[in-house]
Amino acid sequence: MTASTLGMTDLSSNETVKNIFITGLQNAHALEKEALQLMQRQVERFENYPEMSDLLRTHIRETEGQVRRLDEMLHTFGEDRSLLKDMATQFMANMAAAGHMPMADEVLKNTFANHAFENFEIASYKSLIAMAEAAGHQRFIPALQETLREEEKTAQLIRDMIEPITQKYLMREAQGLKADR
Repeated sequence: MTASTLGMTDLSSNETVKNIFITGLQNAHALEKEALQLMQRQVERFENYPEMSDLLRTHIRETEGQVRRLDEMLHTFGEDRSLLKDMATQFMANMAAAGHMPMADEVLKNTFANHAFENFEIASYKSLIAMAEAAGHQRFIPALQETLREEEKTAQLIRDMIEPITQKYLMREAQGLKADR
């Protein structure tokens, strides 16, 4: 659905709409930096769950590409990432990752949190695509759609792992093996 099908006026020359889009790009950049922090902290902790570590390693590489795409978009506007937002979200990611470490079911909590985080990113990129359309910046839509597809794929892969990870966790616990991570 586009702005014209919603009966909206042309917003492409509106400076406020452009600024909202730029802020959205900066927010997405900070979100991806947060995602990197979370995944990098978790990847080695999933020692008994190599399938999750492999997925995280793959998505770390994708996320690094997403950050580069966002940087390129921001530079088009003569803007840069928001250092304050990046620092704040990376701090929050470190706190979130650390918060699950002492839990007996760390692997489960991280799996749930990762699934939720991917879905938050999906919503963010859908919103950014709508902003790009409204702001008249269609040239950015293919890159945003590429990121959206990567996030949707990762969310689905994590979703598909919830039951097997849970079953593996239960089996390890029942056998008296280290199961938390």
